[in-house]
Amino acid sequence: MPRMLDVSDEVRAEIGDEEAERLLTGDDAPRSYDCTSCRTPGDPETDPTSTVLFVGDETAVLAFAHAGCIPSQVVSVSEEQLQGAVRSITGDSPAPEAPAAGGAAPQSVPGGQAVLGITSGLVLIGGELHPALVVEPTAPIARPGSTGPGDDFLPLLIEQGFIPVTDTAELPTPLAGWSVLLAAGQLHAVLQPGTDGSGPVAWWQAHQALSVTEGWRAAVNKSQRVLVYAAPVGSIGQQPREDLLRDALDKAAAAGKLVAASMPLAGTPGA
Repeated sequence: MPRMLDVSDEVRAEIGDEEAERLLTGDDAPRSYDCTSCRTPGDPETDPTSTVLFVGDETAVLAFAHAGCIPSQVVSVSEEQLQGAVRSITGDSPAPEAPAAGGAAPQSVPGGQAVLGITSGLVLIGGELHPALVVEPTAPIARPGSTGPGDDFLPLLIEQGFIPVTDTAELPTPLAGWSVLLAAGQLHAVLQPGTDGSGPVAWWQAHQALSVTEGWRAAVNKSQRVLVYAAPVGSIGQQPREDLLRDALDKAAAAGKLVAASMPLAGTPGA
């Protein structure tokens, strides 16, 4: 009988009290599972385990995760991503892995897909180090419904409330409804408000929970906020040092190719 299974209030509200109790008593809980965050095996009999409910437009899938990887919660994903997960599980097609609280969030673009890459680093502003994430796609992001070759990544973010950066020495303004999900000291997702008053949905999700440095964790523990910068493909690149990353941000800002926002934490920074 699983005694180490956590069903959060929000998951219980979605699946109902009867199903929640069946999970807790072991009637519907698996004897083993692959963690939806780290993808390693887990056993609800011996491992503290979280229930994670992925909800699409028409479908919902209940998954399980190590409690140390991610807390029990409801995660909204696209119906296409969720159906792809179901097809891969049933073997109907070679679709991608089930969406994870640390899974990838590709954005469709004409002629293929672009993945949002994220780099973590510390940014010095006003003599204080601030935890930051820098987002850069792997290809141009077209406006939904567009068939042209243009890149609308920054205009789309500005419409969401991101502010163009002209001076990296100034703190980005807070963006209501957005947050950064951290669990067990690792980065899982950047969340944005759902439509029609629904709960937050993942704007970006990591393939696997991303580790951050001890200094980054210390800074985010202090501020409880993360500075999120975004630039079009080719503007920042993979910088091996934080001083080079800052130089790249400065150049992108000077070229009018940088937007930013400040976001609170949605999870816990961890140790």
